[in-house]
Amino acid sequence: EKATKYQETKIEPHKSLMLLPPQLYWNRIFHPTDFSDASDVAFAHALKLATREHGRLTILHTDHDHDRHWSEFPKVRRKLEQWGVLPEGSTKESFAEIGLEVEKIATTHKDTEDSILHYLHKHPHDLIVLATHQYHGLDRLTHKTIAESVARRSGEMTLFIPESTDGFISLESGTAHIKHVLIPVDHNPKPQVALEAAASIIELLECKDVMFTVLHIGPSDNFPVVKTYTGDHWKWEATLEYGDIEEQILRAAEQGRADLIVMATEGHHG
Repeated sequence: EKATKYQETKIEPHKSLMLLPPQLYWNRIFHPTDFSDASDVAFAHALKLATREHGRLTILHTDHDHDRHWSEFPKVRRKLEQWGVLPEGSTKESFAEIGLEVEKIATTHKDTEDSILHYLHKHPHDLIVLATHQYHGLDRLTHKTIAESVARRSGEMTLFIPESTDGFISLESGTAHIKHVLIPVDHNPKPQVALEAAASIIELLECKDVMFTVLHIGPSDNFPVVKTYTGDHWKWEATLEYGDIEEQILRAAEQGRADLIVMATEGHHG
């Protein structure tokens, strides 16, 4: 059925209470890597967030062939020097000066997904940052998708960086660029956690002039009650759409040139 747009309107006052941004803490950030170009982009996002949070960054690689060398791991100090966070010629002790902890782990587990989940079970983290490889057609049948399964089975908040995208953190400078955040909402799963996460990441990265679009697919009288947050030149709008949920989310992201989509999830049912 062809999607039909009902209307576009500002969030109504009785449905929204402006609050200061919530303080969600991402002190422990976990980044599984396969040393690919896509993982390099995800690494930049994980490092930027960990540095801003003055937290701990764990980088894990599962080595099936025992051929990988530690030198292939992402170069944290080199990247921070490139970004101007650390001076040239810095040492490992320099991490303490900026309140950052870094741990690199190589495992020899036969199954990458089990290896990641086993580690997270013993060492819970606040945020997982990983690359997703976009398979199409027959490739979807022959390649095991790990990213979604790790997020679902670990139950931890996850930032997905799709392959062949630059994301919102510059590899060269480390600057953050987020101007539009799309937040699809419904009554279930409860949507407020998504608004909290969206506001928290924008506050942490000190992004300005950001538009938050709260999107609901369905009747206007069923729009969930949500609380929005104040920030540096932040704007909020509510948008109503009708049609296939996945189609409408992707359509809204493309038309609005969204830099980030934030959603609450419940896993698979039926």
